[in-house]
Order: sequence, then structure tokens, then C-alpha cells
Amino acid sequence: MKMKSFLQDIYFVAWRELKHFTGQPARIIMMVVQPAIWLVLMGNMMSGLTNNPYSASLLGVNRYIDFMTPGIMIMTALFGGVYGGVSVIWDRRTGYLNKMLAAPISRSAIPVGKMIATSVQAIFQVTVIVIIALLLGVRLATGISGFLMILLMVALFSFAMAGISLALASVIKTHETLFAIINFLTMPLMFTSNAMFPTRAMPAWLASLSRWNPVSYSVEPLRALVIQGWLWDKIIQGIVFVGVFSLVMVLIATRQFNKSIA
Repeated sequence: MKMKSFLQDIYFVAWRELKHFTGQPARIIMMVVQPAIWLVLMGNMMSGLTNNPYSASLLGVNRYIDFMTPGIMIMTALFGGVYGGVSVIWDRRTGYLNKMLAAPISRSAIPVGKMIATSVQAIFQVTVIVIIALLLGVRLATGISGFLMILLMVALFSFAMAGISLALASVIKTHETLFAIINFLTMPLMFTSNAMFPTRAMPAWLASLSRWNPVSYSVEPLRALVIQGWLWDKIIQGIVFVGVFSLVMVLIATRQFNKSIA
């Protein structure tokens, strides 16, 4: 009964976040347009890379957009996830957080529900990305089942990144400070990963950073699912990584949130 009550609390927190999200059409449009711009503009701008046989061998594809699409998926989950904590600061500022704390719900359900809502938004975005990519000629090597696996991994990665954001938002009191820290974290994570360019094309020091970057660990299995097929060694490694990463971050986020309201 206690677990059932906890799950219901999580559901209502997530439902409230998603209802707030669906009531912002401009935000939804931007969530669709932004990755579309990346795919259409950068995917075509860098298309000449594969005209060079050496560059094509480094990328492992005939078209750069095929290599780039999994990276855009993780970029979307990264940027969407790290802004998941903004709602905590907003709720604190408007007084809604105090109302939630006064309600007979589990305190831990608040950060978990917000993290789940962020994951659902990431699933929506990546679904749109896949549709656009298919229209641009990208083909999923693993078909529908691979697409479902992609959604699972993206949801877990976004869930973990939302945990980082919520842990920060639990101790930070202003949007401006949180945005500054988020930008400081996301840019290095993005540009020291293999999301946009292959590790083999990087200088040695950057390649070393890329191998330890959580973004790279998450991109590799998606790239296998999109381009190569069911390479279970990469896929299982990715699932284990994002699963453990998500578990660690939900524990940290709930601990920091409960500590901040104690």
C-alpha cells in the first residue's frame, strides 16, 4: 500500500508538470523546431565530409546526417534534461512548492515526478527527430524495435540529467545562477563527446576526454541502433551505463531535495 501511494504521488506530480508543458504551445513548437534546424542545416552543411574517402571511413557512413542523427537525439535529451530543475526554482518563487510540501504526499515523489515528466518530454522530442530524419532519408537499421530501444535509452539519459539539474536547483535559489551553471556544464559535455564528430578524428587529449564523457557512452549504442544494427555489446553497455547513471542521479536528487526542505 505504501509503494502504491508513492507511485500515485509520483504520477500526480508528473501529470501536473506535463499539463503545464502542454499548456505552452510556443515551448512545444521550439522543442520541435530546434532539433529540426540542427538536422536540416548542420546535416546538409557538413554533408561534404563524406566526399572525402578518409573522412567517410572515420564516420563509418556514406552521409554525415546518418552519423549525426543519434548525436542530435542525445543533445536533445541533454539540454531538455538539464533544464528540468528550473521548475523547482519557479515553484519555490511562486509559493507552489510550499503547497506541495503541505499536501499529504511523499517528499521524494516531487523530484522523481519532475524527472519522469522531463523524460516524457524527451521521448516526444526524439520521436519528432526520428520522423524528420526519416523524411531526410535516414533509415533505422534496427527498425521499429530499435526505435523503441532508442526511446528507452533517451528517456533514461534525460531522467539522469534532470536529476543533476534538480539536485542543483534544490540548493540554488535563482534562475540566473542555475542557467549559468547549466551552460557551464552542457557546453563542455557536448563538445568533448563524439555526438557530432568521431573520436578517431580528435586529437589525443580530446579523444581521452571523450571516452570518459557520459554523452559519448550514451551516443554509441544509439549510433549502433541507427546505423549498424543489433550490436549487443555496445547496446548492453549503453543500457547498463544509463541505467546505473539514472539510479545514482535519482538518489542524489531526492537526497538533495529532501535536505533542502528539512
